[in-house]
Amino acid sequence: VAGPGISSYADDPVGAGASLKPCLDKAMKIVPAEQQRDTPAYLGATAGMRLLREENSTKAEQVLAEVSKAIGEYPVDFRGARILTGSEEGSFGWITVNYLLETLVKFSFAERWERPQDTEVLGALDLGGASTQITFQPGVPVQDRNTSVFFRLYGTNYSLYSHSYLCYGQSQALKMLLAALHQASSSAQISHPCYPRGYQENLTVAELYDSPCVCAPSSASPGLVLTVTGTGDPAACGTAVQRLFNFSCGAQWPCGFNGVYQPPVRGRFFVSS
Repeated sequence: VAGPGISSYADDPVGAGASLKPCLDKAMKIVPAEQQRDTPAYLGATAGMRLLREENSTKAEQVLAEVSKAIGEYPVDFRGARILTGSEEGSFGWITVNYLLETLVKFSFAERWERPQDTEVLGALDLGGASTQITFQPGVPVQDRNTSVFFRLYGTNYSLYSHSYLCYGQSQALKMLLAALHQASSSAQISHPCYPRGYQENLTVAELYDSPCVCAPSSASPGLVLTVTGTGDPAACGTAVQRLFNFSCGAQWPCGFNGVYQPPVRGRFFVSS
């Protein structure tokens, strides 16, 4: 689907439905006509819609209603549009990666679908716009059941660890970074070490703090225009980005970051964005 995600149509829900039509038209050319009405279709929305639901649940429902209406106009077995949990988003990404790399099932020389022997399933890392996911098969039982996922696929059981870090997708993490730089500068002039030297942009306080991922300081006036100037300083950029993460785990159990439980990583990973 070209363009931004459906959550960007919060103020134009009809546009969200329209944005899916080129993709659906293409699908209708690929799926044979006699099989279309038996082909299940689902829409699973991800972190942009999770954030929109936090901000304004009515707008989120309107967007889902419009995409449902758009898909419902096609001759498919439409099973509904809903917002996925972070764990589902991570797990479905893991299935996609391993299915495409043929670690789950493969068409053999004997012309049968078989589970490939001696192939290691891969972990999946996925960087989105509003969240980032990690999903893998750990070597130990998962201690926190909120992050535990169980699948039976092609006759084989898989116990996975999966977690989605909301706000740590690219666009929201960059917003958190800019908010942190703004709060550290205590003026309307912000030096940004990750932007190229000499680059400059203006935005209002309201635009910067228009997401649940960032909290505006009570003293900030929404209409104030901020000037962001790039300094192109890689070392300072790395330090500033690192401050968005808390890597200390506490005594309870091993963690990824921000105190979220994570068993020791194992195996190879496939990264997608």
